[in-house]
Amino acid sequence: MKNIVSKKLVTIVLGLGMAISMPTWAEQKKAEEQSKTAQAVQDEVNRESAKQAEERRKKITEDAIAAVQETKNALKLLDEKKVDEALAALEKVTGKLELIVARDPKLSLAPIDVAVSTYDLIALPATVKAMVKQAENHLEDYEVQAARKLLENLVSEIVISTTSIPLATYPKAIKAIAPLIDEGKIDEAKKELQLALNTLVITDKIIPLPVLRAETLLKDAEELSEKKDRTEEDNKKLEELFTEIQTQLEMAELLGYANKKDMKAINEELKKIKTKSAGQKSGEGWYDKIKNQVSDLF
Repeated sequence: MKNIVSKKLVTIVLGLGMAISMPTWAEQKKAEEQSKTAQAVQDEVNRESAKQAEERRKKITEDAIAAVQETKNALKLLDEKKVDEALAALEKVTGKLELIVARDPKLSLAPIDVAVSTYDLIALPATVKAMVKQAENHLEDYEVQAARKLLENLVSEIVISTTSIPLATYPKAIKAIAPLIDEGKIDEAKKELQLALNTLVITDKIIPLPVLRAETLLKDAEELSEKKDRTEEDNKKLEELFTEIQTQLEMAELLGYANKKDMKAINEELKKIKTKSAGQKSGEGWYDKIKNQVSDLF
């Protein structure tokens, strides 16, 4: 097992009339696209995703990786009827786990692997609304599978999955296997080893892309709002940023990453900022509240 962050990217491009399947090349020409404003912040969105994955990767320890690898090795050795070598492998597992617990007695999960999956939905709010409505119609007729195929595309998020050893149960399970081997209960020992490996815990951190984009766009808008000598071009760009922020926030609500109550408060705050920024007006601290509100959606 290697200390590697694996990545998967799925881009879901939807347009009206292309509800339940990934579009062909011909269909993609008619599919909806991200606005130029959203495209402009994509690099920053990617950097934030990589940063969060890296923070989790740093928590992976070589001892935890070795413990799982030696567990698998012990299982293989038992299959080959190499009992003494299997017992030696289990001793290594126990030693590695004891080191992990000694370093951090309060640690409950010892990470061994991180995987990043990105599901990027390219669609307009109107398309999402139409698809939800279509799914509702299917459900009213108990056409559950048809509705599922529609709704499974309505996801726009980064999923950071961390696989970990559960330290409350894994060490005890490993220690209980050696006596089974000593008693000649090899098949039972193999079964318990496999059960221990099956208890590895996968935890997911979900980062909604519409929220992440809105947060990134707010930073750009704040920078322009603080500019005292804005040009007409600056004002035009600021208006475009406000429009895209509104679109991303609407997408966040439509896809279920934010509720109506939260969005009402955020939209009210955004309206206040737009009023304050009208014309050539500038100022600092206008975005403090809305940035906290959006951050709370993660």
